[in-house]
Amino acid sequence: MLKIIALIILVIPGIIAGVGIKLMRDSMFGIVIDPFTYTALQFFIGLLMTVFGIWFIGGYLLYRERKNKRAQERFMKNAKKSSED
Repeated sequence: MLKIIALIILVIPGIIAGVGIKLMRDSMFGIVIDPFTYTALQFFIGLLMTVFGIWFIGGYLLYRERKNKRAQERFMKNAKKSSED
């Protein structure tokens, strides 16, 4: 059950990013979707949606890799580094 919830948590930002890409594509071709009045506004909202979706998925993957100690050293949090200085 927990794996299904984790999958849903990852699928929703993926869908949001996909919709963002579609909004940006439509604004490049001059197609205005109903709630937007300007193509520039539609492109900006699409860009925000895409960045949010990618950022969320990337952050989740980095969290999992840190938790399982499979991330590279530069991505691992070092509490000892600040205490050594």
